[in-house]
Amino acid sequence: MFGFYKENSFFIKDHAVDPDKRRYGVKGEAQRHYIDIDHFCKGKDSTCNPFNEMPRHWYDAVEKYTEDTLQAYGIVPWYIATMQRRLTEAFEKKNIKRILRLSTEIGHYIGDAHVPLHTTENYNGQFTGQRGIHGFWESRLPELYDESYDFWTGRAQYVENPLYRAWDFVEESHNALDSVLTFEAQLNSEWPEDKKYSYEERGRLVVKAYSEEYSREYHKRLNGQVERRMRQTIITIGSYWYTAWVNAGQPELPYGDTTTLIDELNQEMELENLSPSDKLKVRDHE
Repeated sequence: MFGFYKENSFFIKDHAVDPDKRRYGVKGEAQRHYIDIDHFCKGKDSTCNPFNEMPRHWYDAVEKYTEDTLQAYGIVPWYIATMQRRLTEAFEKKNIKRILRLSTEIGHYIGDAHVPLHTTENYNGQFTGQRGIHGFWESRLPELYDESYDFWTGRAQYVENPLYRAWDFVEESHNALDSVLTFEAQLNSEWPEDKKYSYEERGRLVVKAYSEEYSREYHKRLNGQVERRMRQTIITIGSYWYTAWVNAGQPELPYGDTTTLIDELNQEMELENLSPSDKLKVRDHE
């Protein structure tokens, strides 16, 4: 199994963003990336815990809230469990193309579910005067500091219940949300406006970005939070792959030249990722 994934790591890396490419062109895709769990405590007192309100199983949740409501506020934990079942079936059938594709895409959804801002209606700080914080936490900080992160996480672990585990890491992400928003709000109140942003060259463009000084201070206040969520993402993805393989009976996987197969799969996926001319109106959760 290790050799198979190592051999195909470049394919996985190249296609890890494919679900994002489909978000604006495939109906039903956008809500697979997040869950606005705090919505389910709206209008209730401050002691309300949305994870106590929400049933873990899909049909129980549909019965309580309706499918339209669930789709409107995100379905990422349930979709991860669905992808896990599909990946297990792909291993059972030894369908190498499908194994690679599903392994890549379940990794994307698991990664999204580890981001605190993928668990709230205030996903980009738009309700708290912090618009742009999503990309700040998710992209800017890793861009600046990931070379100092330790991504060696140890061996994958068997996941007894993939659905319940998905809910666990969604809840862990949501519990980190307060720090994400509070520390940036505190920093913003202390920081001179002209020092908060800078302009940088990105290819042929000059773009406005959070300054390195501001980013460094925010990163420091978060005290390793981004690295911890990334590390947890890595071990979780590996564990879901491993679990699917074990549940499928631990089939032998090809190790060697898969160039032709990868070329075919690349072509298939490129065609699927072409956006239609009439783009869907979906909420930008990235």
